[in-house]
Amino acid sequence: MTQRVDLATVMDRLAIDDLVTGYAVAVDDSDWAAYRALFAPEGRADYRGSGGIEGPADAVADWLAETMRLFPVRQHLIVNRRVRIQDLGGYPGDTATVRADYANPMRFESGEDFVCGGRYTFTLLRTDGGWRFRSVVVEEKWRRV
Repeated sequence: MTQRVDLATVMDRLAIDDLVTGYAVAVDDSDWAAYRALFAPEGRADYRGSGGIEGPADAVADWLAETMRLFPVRQHLIVNRRVRIQDLGGYPGDTATVRADYANPMRFESGEDFVCGGRYTFTLLRTDGGWRFRSVVVEEKWRRV
């Protein structure tokens, strides 16, 4: 690989990391316009693995906006990110996957804590506007109320 290809791969990885972080911040801050902007036009999200819904990102954003009202305090911690960028014979392609673990402490309006954890699978697509989610899938592995 050349230094130019290595630099492009590093830049892609940084952009992908920023997208995943942007996801956590958008959900935690109830910024549903920012959430929608993270997705490619055909993007979908699947929260069935944590008791939610699956569908187009716009519809899921509406559902999240309503559901997250139950938790006025929340903080996604997305860690152990494993990024795989499509390899086109030593050159980065236009698709990628990220598998990442999460811990998600939240608090009900009553003051009672709710904590859950699991794994995200993000599939990404390089667009004219940069990397965007093609899909987000949540697989909750545990919860404590």
